[in-house]
Amino acid sequence: MIGKLSGRLDWRGADHVLIDVRGVGYIVYVNERTLAAMPAIGEAVALYTDLVVREDLLQLFGFATMLDKEWHKLLTTVQGVGAKAAMAMMGTLGAEGVARAIALGDARAIQSAPGVGPKLAQRVILELKAKAPGVMAMGAKLGAVAEADDAVIEPMPTAPPRKAAPASAQQARAAFTADALSALINLGYAQGEAAQAVSTIAAEQPEADTAVMIRAALKLLAPKAR
Repeated sequence: MIGKLSGRLDWRGADHVLIDVRGVGYIVYVNERTLAAMPAIGEAVALYTDLVVREDLLQLFGFATMLDKEWHKLLTTVQGVGAKAAMAMMGTLGAEGVARAIALGDARAIQSAPGVGPKLAQRVILELKAKAPGVMAMGAKLGAVAEADDAVIEPMPTAPPRKAAPASAQQARAAFTADALSALINLGYAQGEAAQAVSTIAAEQPEADTAVMIRAALKLLAPKAR
């Protein structure tokens, strides 16, 4: 399975690019947003990829981030949504837009993607409502990792470091809460209402992880959605 390509951008088309990886050219299909963010011809480029295998065809689909790739894979689990339709949704709305549309039950937003009709848009909402929080939680964790990578790295001690003790239940719960709050804010909810919803769920369901918190908080906030 080809999960990522790093090389030089050799050519770009309307919906795909050619990436030279040490003398081997790979044709990778991308959505509008990814294509617009690509560098100039001849410059270095890297894409996360998903290989779609059919009886008579092999196609690589490329994504700027791992989160984009995971949303694309989730969309293709819906009956009637192929790789191209999922790419159209991602190109029109982006990862955050797709997440927001599913969380709010906004089928019209999904329908704004080229080639997506009202019945298919509604099916996306219905089939992914329960699955989406898991990917939203992943997005929050990926964001936290990115922030950590940008932080200043302290010099390593001269003595061998001790093996870190496992995080306590309280630390894990705090991490779940923070990730859930971050995901809700990224969906467009105000920090105050998102924090109140997450706090309520954390009190009612002390064993809930990030995905469960997000799912429960979305239900709590649903009446406020327009």
